[in-house]
Amino acid sequence: MPSSIKRIGILTGGGDCPGLNAVIRAVTKTALHRHGLEVMGIEDGFQGLVQNRLRQLHNEDVSNILTLGGTILGTNNKCDPRNYVVARNGHTEKADVTDRCMEHLAHHQIDALVVIGGDGTMSVASHFVRQGINCIGVPKTIDNDLEGTDVTFGFATACMIASEALDRIHTTAASHHRAMIVEVMGRNAGWLALQSGVASGADIILLPEIPYDIHKICQAVTDRSRHGKRFSIICVSEGAKPVGGKVVVDRVDPNSPDPIRLGGVGKVIATQIEELTGIETRTTVLGHVQRGGTPVVEDRILATQFGHAALDGLMRGLQSRLIVMKGRTVSDIDLLDVADKQRLVKLDHPLMQVARDLGTTFGD
Repeated sequence: MPSSIKRIGILTGGGDCPGLNAVIRAVTKTALHRHGLEVMGIEDGFQGLVQNRLRQLHNEDVSNILTLGGTILGTNNKCDPRNYVVARNGHTEKADVTDRCMEHLAHHQIDALVVIGGDGTMSVASHFVRQGINCIGVPKTIDNDLEGTDVTFGFATACMIASEALDRIHTTAASHHRAMIVEVMGRNAGWLALQSGVASGADIILLPEIPYDIHKICQAVTDRSRHGKRFSIICVSEGAKPVGGKVVVDRVDPNSPDPIRLGGVGKVIATQIEELTGIETRTTVLGHVQRGGTPVVEDRILATQFGHAALDGLMRGLQSRLIVMKGRTVSDIDLLDVADKQRLVKLDHPLMQVARDLGTTFGD
């Protein structure tokens, strides 16, 4: 049966990451070239839907963007139409502006949405599904923590960036005989620290899933020193925390749906190592550099596959699904099943055992 879809909307939500433009390109070109649909780009994520900032995408808009980092549509990691910050009577408060979004979708005659984002974005998308809007999700996050898919695009590039930084830190650590800490992103899930740490041969890897014992970290550093290894490389997720302790908070943003901003655990651990061992320790925080730049080949291909599958699925009649990669196969699952969920590193993950067998310490 021919699809009734004539016009779709597409948006990128949450933090940026390499590969977003590859998805936009794949969705738009498939829609234009194969199905003759109109595509409306929604600017700055759900913020553009609230503020009615939409523009039609043509072939020239998505040409030559495959290798471009970031997103040509812009993004926003603070806007949740269910709790939208509005100014009233000289102060700000939060209000549900879903009805405003629905009016804009109806005005532009949008039949379905392709929503590109992580767990927070899919949570908002699930809300629109319950309002009767067909949303097809595309999983994006450098944290690789979206439930239901083995991998998200953006993760491979972030791993490459983090691994390269760890490689470079390795040479200066060896030259100065220091313990060197590299703090990577990873709020609740430690996939980035685990894979980049293993790829670069980090001696100690600290994950949010495994509370660390600072004394065991210090023991590992001093043991290496006694055996002639006068330096140590430590890869730590920003969400790592000590046994019985809390995460290190950099700041609080009250206007964000997720107000806690992490950062600084590397510096805390460095200070403790120096105090307990006397070994000079330095910290490098990679921060947003992990999100930027040209996506690696793996992410370009994955993002292109996901974008094509999203549009193809819509035209085959998919309703409210998340495009996922299971093994080596692109498939889809119920979007509502993954909203507000995260895929964490399991303690029995095979890569954990490989790392332990090679002598890596996880601080436990």
